[in-house]
Amino acid sequence: MRPVRALGAALVIGLVTLAAGCGDDDSPSEGKGGGASVTVQAANGAVTVPEKPKRIVSLSPTHTETLFAIGAGSQVVAVDGYSNYPANAPRTKLSSFKPNAEAVIGYKPDLVVVSDDMDGIVAALEKIKVPVLFEPSAKTLDEAYDEINDLGRATGHAAEATKLSGDMRTSIQQTVSTSSQGKGRSYYHELDNQLHTATSKTFLGQVYGLFGLRNIADQAEKASGGYPQLSREVLLKQDPDLIFLADTKCCGQSAAAVAKRPGFQALKAVKGQGVVALDDDIASRWGPRLPQFVKAIGDAVQRTR
Repeated sequence: MRPVRALGAALVIGLVTLAAGCGDDDSPSEGKGGGASVTVQAANGAVTVPEKPKRIVSLSPTHTETLFAIGAGSQVVAVDGYSNYPANAPRTKLSSFKPNAEAVIGYKPDLVVVSDDMDGIVAALEKIKVPVLFEPSAKTLDEAYDEINDLGRATGHAAEATKLSGDMRTSIQQTVSTSSQGKGRSYYHELDNQLHTATSKTFLGQVYGLFGLRNIADQAEKASGGYPQLSREVLLKQDPDLIFLADTKCCGQSAAAVAKRPGFQALKAVKGQGVVALDDDIASRWGPRLPQFVKAIGDAVQRTR
């Protein structure tokens, strides 16, 4: 599985495995060893962790970004192989798609953060009393902000997390308010060069919906799953005003590459310079860099109106 396709899969899997909402409850208490602890409501229930854990393992690229953004980076001792941002994150061979409990335990974590419960990793770690915070792929913007705040409370950086989520909210609102000309215009978001895409029901689709854009994938066959594969004929017939490429790194796609596809030269997006190259990672994560993704959409809407 290509790295970015794997990250896209994380969004799909996370939506399927979401078992419970994230909560705002946290209650300081005494840990088993007599030290202070805090309880955070996550998808796997009430999770009690040390008040400021010192050995955090992250098996989620999105949550790795968040941990560093809120100032908890120095507490992180290991991250999975796909956690490529920030550059100083301690990347290892740990896998978020085939997680190995023994390998994780080898880092002696006092907190493990995951966005997927692959191969029963949550239960495996809970069984040996390792605190696990299960924060699945966000389904809405509010869930994305809530997960950031959960991580802040769990790591002793509540104030920093509140500021981060507030700044993200403000930035996104400002971008949308100055780029409102998208209403009624159509778009296609490309996950890979096999024409897999995302419908309006997904987190990605809701982000585009902020601009009033119409998703051509919503009427596609198998669209009910949220991530259908379009045929070339359907895409050409729908003739979107904008094409967003989230496969520039994984699959080498670009506006020039799209223009060379059979029949694509006649598309409005191609003729009107409406093909937008995105950073695959930013477009597949729901963390601190989300405002950059939103701005890329807003800039495209403004530029091609």
